[in-house]
Amino acid sequence: MTARIVATNSTPWETVEVDAVTVDIIENALRNVREEMDAVLFRTAMSPGIREQGDCFPMVANKDGKMVVGQFGSFIHGFMEAYDGDIEEGDIILTNDPYMCNAAVSHLPDWIVLVPVFNDGRHIAWSAMFGHMSDNGGMVPGSIPIKAETIYQEGIRIPPTKLYKKGELQEDILELILHNVRTTEWNRFDLNALVAACRTASKRCIEIAERFGDDVFQTTMQIMLDRNLEAMRAIINMIVPEKPSYFEDYVCDDGVGKGPYKIACTMWREGDVAIFDFEGTDPQAKSSINFYMNEEMFKMFFGSFTINLFDPHILFNDGFYELVDVRIPEGSLLKPKFPAALSGRTHALGRIFDVMGGVLGQGAPDAMNAAGFSDSPHLFYSGYDKKGEWFQLFQIGFGGIPGRPAGDGPDGHSLWPGFTNVPNEFIEAYFPLRIVKYEPIADSGGAGLHRGGNGLSVAYEFLVDGEVAIHDDRWLTYPWGVRGGDPGMRSTKRLVRANGSEEWLPAKCDGISVKEGDVLYFNTWGGGGWGNPLERDADLVAFDVRRGLVSREGANRYGVVVLTDGSVDTAATEKLRSEMEPGRAEMGLFSRGGSIDEIKAKSLQETHLPAPEAP
Repeated sequence: MTARIVATNSTPWETVEVDAVTVDIIENALRNVREEMDAVLFRTAMSPGIREQGDCFPMVANKDGKMVVGQFGSFIHGFMEAYDGDIEEGDIILTNDPYMCNAAVSHLPDWIVLVPVFNDGRHIAWSAMFGHMSDNGGMVPGSIPIKAETIYQEGIRIPPTKLYKKGELQEDILELILHNVRTTEWNRFDLNALVAACRTASKRCIEIAERFGDDVFQTTMQIMLDRNLEAMRAIINMIVPEKPSYFEDYVCDDGVGKGPYKIACTMWREGDVAIFDFEGTDPQAKSSINFYMNEEMFKMFFGSFTINLFDPHILFNDGFYELVDVRIPEGSLLKPKFPAALSGRTHALGRIFDVMGGVLGQGAPDAMNAAGFSDSPHLFYSGYDKKGEWFQLFQIGFGGIPGRPAGDGPDGHSLWPGFTNVPNEFIEAYFPLRIVKYEPIADSGGAGLHRGGNGLSVAYEFLVDGEVAIHDDRWLTYPWGVRGGDPGMRSTKRLVRANGSEEWLPAKCDGISVKEGDVLYFNTWGGGGWGNPLERDADLVAFDVRRGLVSREGANRYGVVVLTDGSVDTAATEKLRSEMEPGRAEMGLFSRGGSIDEIKAKSLQETHLPAPEAP
């Protein structure tokens, strides 16, 4: 199957000469288009997940579907291969089903809008954007049921569907879709916002094409793709060795008592092509933690990771895809067979970035990060407020970013660079919640020459009875340190009842009843440390102590003795560091906190939860 573009203008395309000034003008215009898409969306969406946090991904692609500008690519290629139908001017495609678009999106709450751009009947580009909807129906509010065993339990599946056909809204289809979600008004406005953002991009592309000519527009987009290709060719040859390197990491559990689940990756280079082979990854899970990872999507992750690490000034787009070969075994955690549940794919998705760091870092250890892109913690809270009206909160939390060659990892920061937190004032204004505490967890970042970012402790006081769900990871395995840096702290979730009793909640749970006055302490993981902590400037450690990011006791991990007035005891520090140095001499490249069996053995003591059974 493949999509068929129906264009009334079939004028042959020509590659033309474009001067450097024109290329720069068009490139900057397209960069502005991508920013304007976000601006339109944030000003017209309703849900906090999109409007406040920015859980959305815009792109503008050439006529062949290759992203030229955007946050992430991969949308259109999988859709074009899977969609069997004509696409005409005025059509707007909507889908959310990974199994119907070759995993162009990876779970049902992500609704993607794709718009073909025509100029005088000639197909010149694509605009596309997806956003995470607050609800998609299914077993639980928020539509990420932990115990789901098939995708049918996760809400409405929307195959690639013409939401607009030749410019006309298909109202009956829209109403059918919205009839199956709990947050009908939010979804309607958020979907309209996605459409508006894509239409804005289409309008701007047409303006550029009309100013410079279609052929100049297309040639310039190809030049932008070619620039990325050559930049990535140089990076790949620099950081990907011909000799295979191997790395593995784990999703801690599946939410139903099994775990951890291994993600294995072997990487090597053949000529200019980087090969990533995920053979050895564990079979698909029975629950919803499976991640249907489209090969193009991994290429997108790889490109974003390496460009941001080596040269953020390189324009990120799809130009380099021919330089990456991705191999994912069928029936594995990363390519489950239909109808496997997929809604909880966030954990494996986040872990992919740690795996990339681990496998790439072996070829360029001076440039590698520690672990800490590890997850994207979710909190759901729903019920009826004191006016009897339904409310439903979906919020993404932040953990510690890893220590890096360039410096410390940020404290309490998002995995995704474009995300922001939902302001506490917004939450308290729109939901029956009070934020009792919002602060970094001292010592949760791994010690190192460059400290891992601290996780966050957020205390939510529930003001009405309701139900919560939690989705997090790195509660069993540690975010590993590198080059002598220590691992980060694991995550915990503690619920203190209004009557004073308390219970430790699993990192993945839903259907938890809460009462007015209960307080949830939502503590995320810290990033791993980078480099020998005994080499960190003692005054910088003391500065972190004064800021509350490291405790006085925690300063000892750096071999630093901090006095009660916040100053360094120089003599005691020199003595302590000399005593600690021999134990640091033989540390390997990675500091995982022990073997899997050793980590499991410490689970109950450190996390208050029993270790899961082997899957």
